[in-house]
Amino acid sequence: MSSRLAVFAYDIRDDRVRRHALKTLREWRLDGQLSVHECQVDAIQARRLFEQLGDELDPATDAWLFTWVEGHRAVLARGKGRTTALQDGLLLAA
Repeated sequence: MSSRLAVFAYDIRDDRVRRHALKTLREWRLDGQLSVHECQVDAIQARRLFEQLGDELDPATDAWLFTWVEGHRAVLARGKGRTTALQDGLLLAA
């Protein structure tokens, strides 16, 4: 099964759970920030990762998002950063 680019993002209230999510996603990520991570995973890995971290969340206060990045769809960006190129459907920041 081939791996694909995916984005995982979270908003977690509990510090312990948030630190665990960050530590787990750092093992998989290509790039990211504190709560948004680009990861190269196949479908089985993505499902396991989503379920593993999702089981620890409190649905009343936390949010957990996963999506595939599809190269044939437009990628939109907004903010102060400059984009220099569009390669394989991904914006590359300067």
